Formats: sequence, structure tokens, C-alpha cells
Amino acid sequence: MKNSDESSKSRREFLKKSSILAIGGIGVISSSNLIGSPSLGDSLFFPPKSEFTLPPLGYEFNALEPYIDAKTMEIHYTKHHQAYVNNLNKAMGENNILVDTIDELLRRISAYPATVRNNAGGHYNHSLFWELMKPSTGGTNSGKAGEALISTFGSLENFMTKFSAAGMGRFGSGWAWLAVSDGKLVIGSTPNQDNPLMDNSEFKGTPILALDVWEHAYYLQYQNRRADYIAKWWNTINWNKVNELFSKL
Repeated sequence: MKNSDESSKSRREFLKKSSILAIGGIGVISSSNLIGSPSLGDSLFFPPKSEFTLPPLGYEFNALEPYIDAKTMEIHYTKHHQAYVNNLNKAMGENNILVDTIDELLRRISAYPATVRNNAGGHYNHSLFWELMKPSTGGTNSGKAGEALISTFGSLENFMTKFSAAGMGRFGSGWAWLAVSDGKLVIGSTPNQDNPLMDNSEFKGTPILALDVWEHAYYLQYQNRRADYIAKWWNTINWNKVNELFSKL
């Protein structure tokens, strides 16, 4: 009986200490808040394994001039995008979110608070945006994606007109997209930092071209002339990247 009493006492002490730890120090974590976690117990003692970083830009800030000025690129990349990365990592830590990739997070974004949605979208959208531009591109898309664009929209000129209209038609801040949905090329737009990968997005698909129409993307150079910004932006398109993304689908 003595051994049994001591065992019960030890168990009660253990549970008491565990409760204090959970309530006072870390908080109760629901398994529904965990993605890819090996076990609920492990999540209580280790921070989220995801730590996103600002990706390399791949070119100098002035590389897209005269279409996008160096100061806009510097502020956009080092201030706006970096802020999304920092705030995303903070929000993931606060919400005990564990993911392997940003895509995985976006496809379940409706399960998380708005701060996660906004910053995860901001990080993904900008990371893609930088890759979809490059210096001295010129020309048009003559690859597989170009062929698909002509087949779908009648001509590259018609596609560009429709895509530009999506950017112009987005009220306030947001993005214009060319995406693949159910095997078809589709054009649409999303508000704020939403994107077509999000499970709760009003426009869905896998993006292969993205245009940032937030004012911070163009205001220093174009002020309120969004149409001028979009018209010049076509000169920066990295069609090789568009074709690469298209070929993977």
C-alpha cells in the first residue's frame, strides 16, 4: 500500500507540474493547429521548425530601369517584403504552426488568423514576383506557355489586354494573376496579399504570372498612374520563368 500511495502521489505531482507548465508558460495547444508535427508532446517543447527568409533578389535594384526605378525596388524588397517575412515568422511562432513549405501553409490558410494569411501571402507573392521579372527581357513568349496563351486568348496581344484589365480592375491594393486551373489558363485578381493557392481565395489556380498592383510597387515613379506602370511592366517579364512554371503543371 505504501508503494501504491507513493506512486499516486508522484503521479499527482507530475500532473500538477504539467498543468502549471501548460497554462502558465506555454498554453494549451490544439492538434488542429499543427501541420506536420511528429507529436503533440514534441510541439510543447520545441519551436516551430519553419523559419522563412528573404530570398535573393537575383539582380541589382536598378536592373529593371527605366521601367521600375531603383528606389522603388530597394524599398519594396528590403522594407515591404522583409516585413512580411519577419511578421510571418512571428505569427507562426505565436500560433504554433509547423509547415515544410509556404505552399502547404497557403493551401490551409483558412485555418489560421488573418495575420498569418496576410503575411504568408505577402511572402509568397513577392517571392514569385521577383522571379517573374528580369533585366533586358524584350520580346514575347515564344515557348509552350506562349502557345497556350495564343490558343486560349486568340493572341498574345489579347492576353496582355485582358491581364492588364485585371490589374486595372482590382480596386485598391491587390494582385493580378495568370494561373492554371483544371488544366486551363485563367486570368483573375485577388485583394490585399491573397493569392490563387489559398483555400479561401476568391480566385483559384496555380500561378504562373503575377503582377503587384499595390501602390508601393509603383507610386514613387508613376504616382497614381497605374495604367502606365502596368504598360511598362510588360517590358520586364521573365518569360523563361513563366514557361518553366507552366511546364511543371
